[in-house]
Amino acid sequence: MSKDTSTKKYAPLVGAAGIGSMLGSGIIIGLSATITVWQTGLGLTEGQVGILSGALTFAIAAGSLLAGSISKTLGLIRSFNSLNILYAAGALICVLSGNFPMLLAGLILAGFASGADLPISLTVISHDAPDERTSAGMVSSTQIFWQIGVFASYIMAFIVSRVEGDLGARIVFGLLGGIAAIAFFWRTFSPKFKEFHEAGNRYRAAESASGSTEEISFTKLLTSDDEKGKFTKLFLCIIIFYVCWNLLANTFGQFQTYILVKANASQSVATGTGIALNVLGLFLVALFASVAGSKNRNKFFFVGIVIQAGAMLGIALGGGTLFMIIAMIACYNIGNQFAGEAIYKVWTQESFPSAARASMQGFINGFSRFCCGLFALVTPWLVAGERIQKTMFGFAGIVLISAVAGTIMIQLQKKYGIGQME
Repeated sequence: MSKDTSTKKYAPLVGAAGIGSMLGSGIIIGLSATITVWQTGLGLTEGQVGILSGALTFAIAAGSLLAGSISKTLGLIRSFNSLNILYAAGALICVLSGNFPMLLAGLILAGFASGADLPISLTVISHDAPDERTSAGMVSSTQIFWQIGVFASYIMAFIVSRVEGDLGARIVFGLLGGIAAIAFFWRTFSPKFKEFHEAGNRYRAAESASGSTEEISFTKLLTSDDEKGKFTKLFLCIIIFYVCWNLLANTFGQFQTYILVKANASQSVATGTGIALNVLGLFLVALFASVAGSKNRNKFFFVGIVIQAGAMLGIALGGGTLFMIIAMIACYNIGNQFAGEAIYKVWTQESFPSAARASMQGFINGFSRFCCGLFALVTPWLVAGERIQKTMFGFAGIVLISAVAGTIMIQLQKKYGIGQME
C-alpha cells in the first residue's frame, strides 16, 4: 500500500483525531479572545483573570501528564472516545456560568480533557496505522487542525465582538462544546473507526510478538547516559529553550487580546488583529517547513531570535502606544515561527532515540505548561498599561536566555553529528 493510498484511507481518523488539536487550541484562544468580555460581564478583577488563565494552563498540563494513566485505566480507545464529552460538559458549564467559580470549574474540566485528548489522539493514530511511515504522515497531517482551532476561535470572537454583554463569549464556548459533542458521537459510533481499531490491535500484537515495541523512559535514558552526558546536555538545552519560549508564546497566545484591549483597542480591533496575525503565522510556518530539513534552518533560528528580542524592546521603548504594540506583536509572530515550537519539535525528534521521544516530549510539554500556568497568575498585572513597558525589558531577557540555550543546542548537534543536513 502506497503512502498516498494509506493517508487517504485513514483520512477520517486523521480528522477525528485532529479535532482534539483543534479543540485544544480553541479553548486557549477562545479564552484569550473573550477574556475581557468575561471580565466585564462577570465583574472580574485582574487577579481573577490571571487565575482563570493559569488554571486553564494547569489543567491542560495535568491532562497531558496523566494521559498515559488515563489510557491505561480506561483503555486507549475508550479514552479516545469519551474525553470529548468531558470537554463538552466543561464548555457547557462555561456557557451557563454566572460567576467566577462556575467559569473556573468549566475551564478546568474542558482544559483537562483537551490536555489529555491531544496525546491520546496521536497515540490512537500510531496504534491504528499499519506502519511507521503511514503513522508519521497521519500525525503530521493533524498539525493543521491546531492552526484551524486558533483561526476559528479568533473568527468566532470577532463575529460576536459587538454582541451586548458577555453573550458573545458564551456563544464561542457553546460552539466549542458543540464541536466536542459531535466529535464524541463520531468517534464512538463510526463503524469505520471500529475497523481501524481492530486492525490496529492486530498490527500491535504482531509487533509485540517480535519484541519491537519496548519504550524507554526519558529518566532511564538520562540516568544511563554513558556518552559523557550527551543526552543530559541535549535535554537541558531543549527544556530551557522551550520553557523560556513558551512563557512568552503563552503570554501572547492567552493575553494578546487582553493586552490590546488594555491599550485602548476595541474588542473588534483586538480580535481582528488576531485573525490577521494568524494568517501571517500560517504562511511563515510553511516557509520554515521548507527549510527545516536543511542547514538554513539555523540561520532562520538566529533571525527569529533577533526579531523576538527586537519586538520586546520595541514595545518597551515605544511608549506603550496601541500602534507600536500591534506592530511589535506582528514582528514577534514572525520571529516566533522561526525560533519556537517548530524547531523545538525538530530538535527533540533528532536528538533522542525513537523509543524515548514520547516520554521525553510528554515531560517537557507538561513541565513547560505548569511553568506557564504559574506565570499566567501574574501576567494580567505585568501587562497592564502602566507596567507593560518595564515588563517587556524582562521579556527581552527571557528571549536572551532562550537564545543562549538554542545556540548551545546547535553547537551540541554539530559536535555529536546530529541533524547534519545537506
